[in-house]
Amino acid sequence: MHAICDRLAVTFGAELTKIVPGRVSTEVDADLSFDTKATIDKAHAIIAAYKERGIEKERVLIKIASTWEGIQAAKVLQAEGIDCNLTLLFSLPQAVACADAGAFLISPFVGRILDWHVKAGGGPYTADTDPGVVSVRSIYAYYKTHGIKTVVMGASFRNTGEIEALAGCDRLTIGPALLDELAAATGDLPRKLTPDSPGETPAKLVLDEKAFRFAMNEDAMGTEKLAEGIRGFVKDLRSLRKLVAAKLA
Repeated sequence: MHAICDRLAVTFGAELTKIVPGRVSTEVDADLSFDTKATIDKAHAIIAAYKERGIEKERVLIKIASTWEGIQAAKVLQAEGIDCNLTLLFSLPQAVACADAGAFLISPFVGRILDWHVKAGGGPYTADTDPGVVSVRSIYAYYKTHGIKTVVMGASFRNTGEIEALAGCDRLTIGPALLDELAAATGDLPRKLTPDSPGETPAKLVLDEKAFRFAMNEDAMGTEKLAEGIRGFVKDLRSLRKLVAAKLA
């Protein structure tokens, strides 16, 4: 059953490569988020499955949760020339650890950061004070100031104001509804982020495992959203496996 789910994911990704240029992301099972070796093994299996379909690893990003174990798996994979997309990223320590691992790309979740702060009683926020926007701007400034090549791809947007406030970020992944809103908008869209003038830069961090875990422990939002995200991904994965099992019965 697990093998069938894996084939479904790769088949879907393979079809996407026929439609879109560049890379597609295929996710390592979220229930492996705290197992470095299993994550590496799964990534190898995904790359091999794409290879069988004639798709080289240069078209694929292995999507991994930004736990300490996931980041260490990415470090090994990147050294092998397998590029990784580190997801469920909510904090600067996660971003710094991903950069230290040589991750190809990170996906900080703008909207989910905002959700946490609103639920905690924060706000109202403008586009510029939105905690998710502030977080991504901080990561972007850190990366550009320190010459880090890891791509910053803002994700999980709640409104077009967040997107406009991050104009100029390396990449943004935007849902169809918000793309339609942006397409219908008129007026200027000034660039807010530039590599040559990235803005105020946080102090440089040096993170081993103990320092990473302590920094995450100090960040209630980052810790809670990471755990919540993994639970959500695992729930979806289990639902898929149940559906496949029912089809096979």
